[in-house]
Amino acid sequence: MRAARGSEEKNRWHVDTGEEFGPWLARQLKLAGKTQAELALELDLTRAAISAWITGRSTPRPTVMVDIAKALGTDVGTVHTRTTDTQAGLPITWYHRPGYPDGGRDLGNAAAFAFDADVQVLARETCQNSLDERLTENGRPVRVRYTLHELTGETLDTFREAILWNDLFPHYSAVSEGAGSQKVGRVVDAGVRDMYEKGRLVLLRVDDYNASGLVGDDYADGKFAAVVRRQLESLKSGHGAGGSYGLGKATLWATSALGLVLINSTLSVSHEGRTERRVIGRLELPWREVDGEPYAGPAWFGRPDPDSPGARVARSWWADEETVARLHLARESDEPGTSFLIVGAHDVASLEENGSDLDDETIDDEGAEDTRDIRRMHRRLVEALGRDFWAAMTGGGTRLPLLEVSVRALRNGEVVVPEKQVDPSAEQPARTRALRAHYEGTTVDRLLEAGQVAARSVPLKLPLSGGARGTLGTHQAVLLVTDLATDAESRDGAKNQVHSLRGNRMTVKTAGVPNLPLGTNPFQAVLLVGEAAGESAPFAKEAEEFLRAAEPPEHDRWGQTEELSLRWSPSAYRRINALTAEVNGAVRELVARPKRGSREGGEALRKALTVKTRPKAKAPSGPVVPVLDGLDATVGDDGEWRITAEVSIPRGDEIVPMAPVAQLDVRSGGRPKLDWAELVAVEGCEVADGILRFAPGTRRAKFRGSTDVTSHPVRTTLTRLVLELRAGKGE
Repeated sequence: MRAARGSEEKNRWHVDTGEEFGPWLARQLKLAGKTQAELALELDLTRAAISAWITGRSTPRPTVMVDIAKALGTDVGTVHTRTTDTQAGLPITWYHRPGYPDGGRDLGNAAAFAFDADVQVLARETCQNSLDERLTENGRPVRVRYTLHELTGETLDTFREAILWNDLFPHYSAVSEGAGSQKVGRVVDAGVRDMYEKGRLVLLRVDDYNASGLVGDDYADGKFAAVVRRQLESLKSGHGAGGSYGLGKATLWATSALGLVLINSTLSVSHEGRTERRVIGRLELPWREVDGEPYAGPAWFGRPDPDSPGARVARSWWADEETVARLHLARESDEPGTSFLIVGAHDVASLEENGSDLDDETIDDEGAEDTRDIRRMHRRLVEALGRDFWAAMTGGGTRLPLLEVSVRALRNGEVVVPEKQVDPSAEQPARTRALRAHYEGTTVDRLLEAGQVAARSVPLKLPLSGGARGTLGTHQAVLLVTDLATDAESRDGAKNQVHSLRGNRMTVKTAGVPNLPLGTNPFQAVLLVGEAAGESAPFAKEAEEFLRAAEPPEHDRWGQTEELSLRWSPSAYRRINALTAEVNGAVRELVARPKRGSREGGEALRKALTVKTRPKAKAPSGPVVPVLDGLDATVGDDGEWRITAEVSIPRGDEIVPMAPVAQLDVRSGGRPKLDWAELVAVEGCEVADGILRFAPGTRRAKFRGSTDVTSHPVRTTLTRLVLELRAGKGE
């Protein structure tokens, strides 16, 4: 009992005061460049006494603590609490990795080329990482905040001083000199020129709370080293994690035109006896030569490690509150998580957007679009987060949201765009309603009324690993389908799509459903697979593992990958194809609706159509000619016309074969003829070589078709469709 009580007291002392005295003192001596003998001489004690402190055999008396503080150049409180290093000794600096002895050169980080300089890609990767590192024990969501901060004038000067810009500038200059010969150098050169010519610098900070933080040693295996020191290493917390390649972190540096990211982490598990303000910076530059010395590429911003040769290598340090504030890394609470500060953020991919939404502030003085406009970046972040993480932000019944996200924009600390909490019900209303209905148990088997959500189980047959024949088991995924019940939902992105997601509820795959019945009401569908279908679902864990291996580095689809082939078999992807076929078939069945009257349809669509009919013969005095009696048409996702037509046939023993002809209405001249991509019989007729043939005695028939977009001379939305039935071959 006595030993247990002593251990409990020791643990409580460790938590309350920080690091154990011995290891803490040993590190302070290294930082200060003092030996144990020199400290013993200053304290007028024996070297054996100092050694006993460091090895933990004894601790100094309170009165001696005062002398130790004086010797280390700090206050006595720091010696008592030991929650931070003293400020004596080696200063914060930049360490640049020396060039390779064999003369090899890395002209950039290859991992960064897996992604574009795109804030939407950054949002997807960083939010996925935060979801993967969420602390699950308390049941709360992980909270992620994106802050765009434009610095100018004195604020910019202060920040550059904090990151020791004068020490970095020779390296940037060396890169700029060789910028013409390689890509990374050109990006960096443009970033530096923008900062000086326009007198601004955009910071993009990503903070997460209720996450694990970058725990672990600076160099040994752990999350800190995986992010800060290594490439292509992924140490995610659970098998349901989204990431698996260790590439996602590269988006942080890819989004920085300067290749510079600063990090401040609050740890969920203490390291060196403390948890708050663990700070490090990493710079990604290509090979360069400065003052005759070659440098390999990366550099780190931190405190020189006294254990490294010549104390040159920079490691993380425990910063004070003033330092993190000057570095724009101050966190709003002591809740565990990490803050990543992207220095010199730019959004090159935004140039691909339609420029109709640009205002004067998104175009510079020379008329060029601005890839560093914080308003546009704010909008694109909100859009991407709502599109990719709506499900993770949705709760209902007993299921809580996994994620909360907000975005704000500042200029020199002043609000430019107020903080916006991303609301999934506003960004993806129909899908959010469908998922909430599933959580609350209000789904139905069939869609009979507007606003209902239909649920259906679809099987995923999991293969045996190692190339063995057979099936491990069948996982039942959950398919949810709902129509678009309101005007807001009709603007819920592309219609008739299936959003597929697994354990962390990030949208992995978005795809349309082919061969839908023409005239189908617009809908949205959600597929829940793996743990997203419920942690108690049979083979949920195995489905997570299988589908995670089927995702490429972008995690935006499921299909053939090298890992899938190696761990299962080269044909394992066919199980995913079978799942897709099951999903598409179930969707088509759920959205099928009763036959409509031939005159039903939207007024706006009827105005865009012209039905040209032939007069009915008064009496069948020979072969009878069918006439077009009704037409239902929609514009497909690819811009094609999709039609369903009804044909009325006079009474007669012989019926003339007819050719449907699709044309575009024009004000003058001949109407351009469109080709058919598909023409199929529905009832009362047969289709062969584009000709409708009718059995004797048939009075009504129906067929459907879709036009070939490549034959359209102009965009469909700018035209009107004319459909005719012509006898014979339709010439």
